[in-house]
Amino acid sequence: MNSRGHNLVIRAEVIRSIRHFFELNGFLEIETPLRIPANAPEEHIDPAHAGRQYLQTSPEICMKRLLCRGHKKFFQISHCWRSNERGRRHLPEFTMLEWYRADSCYNQLMNDCGELLAHIAQDHHCLKGMPYQGQQIRPAAPAERITVREAFRRYSAREMDATLADGSFDECMVTEIEPGLPWDHPVFLTDYPVEHAALARVKQQDSTVAERFELYLGGLELANGFSELNDPVEQRARFMEANRRREARDMPPLPLPEPFLEELGSMPASAGIALGIDRLVMLFCDTTDIDSVVAFTPEEL
Repeated sequence: MNSRGHNLVIRAEVIRSIRHFFELNGFLEIETPLRIPANAPEEHIDPAHAGRQYLQTSPEICMKRLLCRGHKKFFQISHCWRSNERGRRHLPEFTMLEWYRADSCYNQLMNDCGELLAHIAQDHHCLKGMPYQGQQIRPAAPAERITVREAFRRYSAREMDATLADGSFDECMVTEIEPGLPWDHPVFLTDYPVEHAALARVKQQDSTVAERFELYLGGLELANGFSELNDPVEQRARFMEANRRREARDMPPLPLPEPFLEELGSMPASAGIALGIDRLVMLFCDTTDIDSVVAFTPEEL
């Protein structure tokens, strides 16, 4: 068996560990449609067409509707599609883990992430650490939490507000903030500016930021989670703003998920997260190339 074949064995073991973790914690595994009339419009994400509809960029729209209908704790492992995404860390078709909690907030999701990583590490006999790209990383180590504003103070010569004003926030995140984050233990980058948290609830103590976080380990962004926005008027306004920004960049506007907006007002205070399984598997396979952890790449089909 070649190295790629060995990686597929590790992939299956990681996914088995993930399912076991959620079963132990009383989550319901669900399935939602892959082909939908509308995704959540986002400025930088292009959905893939499927006839007159779209392939899901994330299962979030349908899963959030289940929150509105009374489901409390559930997860899904699903394929997702995003056009024009290809690189050593990106595939146009990829595998996503998402889970949601009613009557919860983003702090609980961060706790879930730490427990999930520790569970997988235990199953793979690496609670004390494992090699990744010539260094030791510790998936089960206590996670560090850093606000985005504090990260700019630590790792950038610029203030966060200045980058928001001149439109360079995303560039600074990629070129300065993310490379500066610790490698060897999990890091939660928290409290993103509201302009960069289209589906997240605004933080009560500071209306300029939202209750959103991203999880990093070994230099890889693994997950994006947040306390859910459940105000349909505000959510519609944010979707329309995303479309305005798309049009300003000569990108076509996207349809709004109207059934989701109609149900959103009945969503309780909730939290949800998306974690990239392919990237998580990359860590346990000690590889920086996403192609090496999937059975087939798009170019091989």
